[in-house]
Amino acid sequence: MSEVAWFHCFSGIAGDMAMGALVDAGADIAEVRAICERLPVGGWVLEAEPVTRCGIAGTKIHVHAEETTVVRTAAHVRALIEEARLPERVRRRALAAFDALARVEGRLHRRPPEQVHFHEVGAIDAIVDVVGTCAALELLDVDEVASSPVAHGLGMVRTAHGLLPNPAPAVTALLEGAPTYGLNVASELTTPTGAALLAALASEWGPLPPMTVTATGFGAGTVELDDRPNLVQVVVGDRRSVLDPGQPVVLLETNVDDATGEQLAHAVSALLEAGAHDAWVTPILMKKGRPAHQVSALADPSLGEQVARVLARETGSLGVRGRTMERWPLARLTSQVDVDGYPVRVKVGAGRVKVEHDDAVRVARRTGRSLREVTSIAEERWRHRHDHDHDSHGGEPPRRRTSSDDGPGGELPNDAS
Repeated sequence: MSEVAWFHCFSGIAGDMAMGALVDAGADIAEVRAICERLPVGGWVLEAEPVTRCGIAGTKIHVHAEETTVVRTAAHVRALIEEARLPERVRRRALAAFDALARVEGRLHRRPPEQVHFHEVGAIDAIVDVVGTCAALELLDVDEVASSPVAHGLGMVRTAHGLLPNPAPAVTALLEGAPTYGLNVASELTTPTGAALLAALASEWGPLPPMTVTATGFGAGTVELDDRPNLVQVVVGDRRSVLDPGQPVVLLETNVDDATGEQLAHAVSALLEAGAHDAWVTPILMKKGRPAHQVSALADPSLGEQVARVLARETGSLGVRGRTMERWPLARLTSQVDVDGYPVRVKVGAGRVKVEHDDAVRVARRTGRSLREVTSIAEERWRHRHDHDHDSHGGEPPRRRTSSDDGPGGELPNDAS
C-alpha cells in the first residue's frame, strides 16, 4: 500500500543520474534546489539540462561547486545534514546513505566509521547529489525504493587514493547481497554515491515490481558510451491499485467416468469433512465421447495432502492433479435469528444476507413451513434487527454478533436436529 520507485540500472547508477531520473519523472528541480539550499554550505549551483543518450531523452544534473581542498569526515557530513533541518524522511534517507558509505569505508580502511575521510563523496557536489535525490523522492511521495540488478564496468578508475579496480572496492562492498553483473565497458558505471543510495534505500531487488505506473524518467551520466545509453531509468508507481497477495489455496481435481450420483455426492461431503474450503462436481466429456465428471476441491495448502487422499479414495481414481492458487474472500460475519422459537444462522456479507441451508431445512421440518418461507422470514428478521441496532446506536454500525446474542448455546434443540 505505497508509492514505489524502481531504478533500472542497465548502465549502472550515480548520484546525479538518480536525481536526474527523478527530476525527469516529475520532481520539480526548483523545489529540489530549495531543499538542498537548507544545507549550511554555499558555493554551489544546481541545474537540470535536457539531453539525449542514444536517442533516448533524459535529464542531466549539474552541480557546479567551487573547488576546495576541504576533506570532510563522515561525522562532518552527518553534522551538515543534521543542521540543515531537512524534511524528516529526506534527512533519514540522506543520513542512511552516508552512514552506509562510512561503514564500508571504515571496514576497507580499518578505522571507525565516524573517522572515515570522504574524499570525492565528501565534496559538496556529492552531498548535493545525495540530498537532492532524497528530496526528489520526497517530492514524488515515494515510500519504497526498488532496483534492478546493477551493472558495472571494468578496468581501472582514478580516485584520491590513486588508481583502483573498477568497480571500486567501496561499490562492491556497498552492494554485497544485491544482484549485480559486469559489462565489457571500460568506464565507471556505478559510483560509490549511487551504490550508497541503493544500499541504504532499496528494499527490493529484481525486475519491475507489481504497480500501476504513474511516472517514468531517465537520468543521464556524463560519459557518452559507445554501445548503450548512459542512463538510469526510474519507474514510479502505485502499489495500492494492484491486487494484494491473496490467501494461498490448492485446487485438487480428478476425472471419473464410473461413479454413480450417490458416490459423487458422498465424495463431496467427505471432502468437506476433510477440511476442504469447497468441493464440487462438473460434468465433462472424456476421450471416445465418454460422459464423465470432474471432482474438484479447494483446500488450504496445509491440508492439501489430506484432502488429496480423500479425493482419490472416495472417487476410486488412480491419480489426483493439483495447482496452487490464490483467493480473496470478502469480509463476512455469522449471526443468528429466531424463527418460530428455533435459531437459524445467517452469513452476512457486503449487501447480502444468506441463510444457512441446513438450519432452514430443520426448521421447515419442525414447523411445517416451506423452506422458502423459513428462508424469507430469517432474512427479514435479520434486516429488521440490523436496522433497529443501527438506529439505536445513532447511525453507528452494529457490533459483531455471536451465538450468545440469540439465546443460550446458539445450537438447534436436539429434537430439531
